[in-house]
Amino acid sequence: MATKKAKQAKQVKITLVRSPIGRIPKHKQCLTGLGLRRMHQSVEVLDSPEVRGMINKVRYMLTVEGEE
Repeated sequence: MATKKAKQAKQVKITLVRSPIGRIPKHKQCLTGLGLRRMHQSVEVLDSPEVRGMINKVRYMLTVEGEE
């Protein structure tokens, strides 16, 4: 029985490096949507247009790895 390899969706690793205290509420919501809660926390998220939009909005608070 032949098995097909499942396509792995690309992942992007993002780390919160600046504090969200005193930031615009929509930017705080983007961080929550990305799964970031505290400083220097890293998460891996799927590389999709929706996630890219959130990353671009709060890019000044993040470091992004694994993008091309």
